Amino acid sequence: MSDYLEILVDSGLLIAFYNKIDNYHIQVRDFFGGCTSDLITTVGCVTEVMYHLQSNSQVQNLFLSHLADQIYKCEPLLPEDFCRIAELNSKYQSMNPDFADLSLVVVSERLDISNIATLDKDFDVYRRYRDKPFERVFRPQ
Repeated sequence: MSDYLEILVDSGLLIAFYNKIDNYHIQVRDFFGGCTSDLITTVGCVTEVMYHLQSNSQVQNLFLSHLADQIYKCEPLLPEDFCRIAELNSKYQSMNPDFADLSLVVVSERLDISNIATLDKDFDVYRRYRDKPFERVFRPQ
């Protein structure tokens, strides 16, 4: 894990980490426990996590405090990122991509980060600029 300077983190992993009854909670907890990399997400992912944790405001607030403490860095989207998200939305329309996923693709391109922690198999299909694949650094058992 320490071989990676930065890792993009998809909302599914964050939801599993904060939801103790999630099927992947223990695997994700162990992954994060051994991770020394900078963890980067997007506001699209934050929105998804908050939605999925809405039944427990204390857990939501714990997640928000972790963002405030920069346990995860929430990379902002730039105006030009929305144009690229629109391009990707058209390119992958048959997969019905969601905004959070596409925001991670765009941030990966802009920051040149190929490492991603995700439960989402769509990242086996999504390609970064010049047809570069993602390197999934977390695969559930």
